[in-house]
Amino acid sequence: MASILVICTGNVCRSPIAEGYLRGALEARLGGEAPLVASAGTAGWEGSGAMPESVAAAEELGVDISGHAARRLRPEHVRAADLVLAMAAEHRDEVAHAVPEAAGRAFTLKELVRLIESLPPVQAARPSAEGLPARIRAADDLRRSGFAGGRYDEDVVDPLGMPVDSYRGIAWELKEWSDRLVDGLVGRAASIPSNAGTGEV
Repeated sequence: MASILVICTGNVCRSPIAEGYLRGALEARLGGEAPLVASAGTAGWEGSGAMPESVAAAEELGVDISGHAARRLRPEHVRAADLVLAMAAEHRDEVAHAVPEAAGRAFTLKELVRLIESLPPVQAARPSAEGLPARIRAADDLRRSGFAGGRYDEDVVDPLGMPVDSYRGIAWELKEWSDRLVDGLVGRAASIPSNAGTGEV
């Protein structure tokens, strides 16, 4: 089964929200075929819970991260992941430096979304994780070709020390980009006609 690793700095603010929301979005789209989603921090506060503001902001999106326990990023976490999603360019670059063979599957969230949205859309009868490795390789190929993307807007701001409204803003930003990511990686869910179940045609 495919796996996705989400990373930030302390693994207590951004990445727990992204992990929880992305897991739920993938499971809603793919059911039992959804990739595993985990998180870690480049300076992870080992064993710490998510910040209370992160827990509250995630809860407003319908995501429960109250049981989160932070962990420090280790090379074996990176090697086990099919995709590494960084909250900021510094985290992506740290992964590439520490585990060079993983550089081709390490992206910032915003970077990867822009890359896959520049590729032909997934052509499948239903959403599927089967093409995930190929999508990641295609995104990396496009990046290596010189795709500029949004290199000056790659980071999701760290809200640590900010008021709870900042965490809410970050949570909604992560939701928007994660939804776009899921569409781009596995395909859009089939739309349900508005007259479904009414007997109308």
